[in-house]
Amino acid sequence: MNTTMKIIKYELFDVLRNKWLIGYALFFLLATDTLFRFGGGGAKVVLSFMNIMLFVIPLVCLIFSLMYIYNAREFIELLLSQPIRRSTLFRGMYFGLSAPLALGYLFGVGVPFLLHDNGAHLASLIMLLLSGVLLTFVFTALAFQIAAWQVDRAKGFGAALLAWLVFAVLYDGAILIISFTFADYPLEKPMLVLTMLNPIDLARILILLKSDFAALMGYTGAVFQHFFGSELGVVLALTVLAGWAIAPFWLGARFFRKRDF
Repeated sequence: MNTTMKIIKYELFDVLRNKWLIGYALFFLLATDTLFRFGGGGAKVVLSFMNIMLFVIPLVCLIFSLMYIYNAREFIELLLSQPIRRSTLFRGMYFGLSAPLALGYLFGVGVPFLLHDNGAHLASLIMLLLSGVLLTFVFTALAFQIAAWQVDRAKGFGAALLAWLVFAVLYDGAILIISFTFADYPLEKPMLVLTMLNPIDLARILILLKSDFAALMGYTGAVFQHFFGSELGVVLALTVLAGWAIAPFWLGARFFRKRDF
């Protein structure tokens, strides 16, 4: 555990000095502040910002994490030449990278809400922050899995972009096609399963269940709320999102242990 904490501490300070992270935090800060100044009240800002963060967080976490891991190959080889377990190194690098990304998001979104909203939409803000942090851990874990599985950079970035495209763009289109094609059949349970297979969709539902815009959740979100209700729906979405972070992290750790450096 001491070794893991040392690696996390080193990664944390290294990433915090990175210009990418500073730009990432400033982007959210400026976007949120601009929405407050020109987009209306806190509830409208939550809805508008949700559409931004659901695209930006997965893409940045995937690309930035892959860049960092591939560029740290010599550092990884150096540490592996020491009496350090691969699982310890993998765990330390993951938390040392995902924590600064989560902190950058919390800072960029939290500060404008503190300045402009005065706690008027606290429940929506908490869900917005929590879902963003969970997505950060999910897609950072997915990036670590891809990097541990694919040595070639081009293939790794290609896989990451494909994953982002599927989760952020193509998945909802596929859901819409399925719902129209099989409209005459009971689709409630299949839709619930399909919803759980997309972490971005889960994060969207998680935010909207605690907002004034629950009617905008779409077909899958409406089914989710009908079956589980608001409170149970939030708990289930949180649990499945946590599982989405754990599964690629576990697979990535297995690939990392078997990888030949």
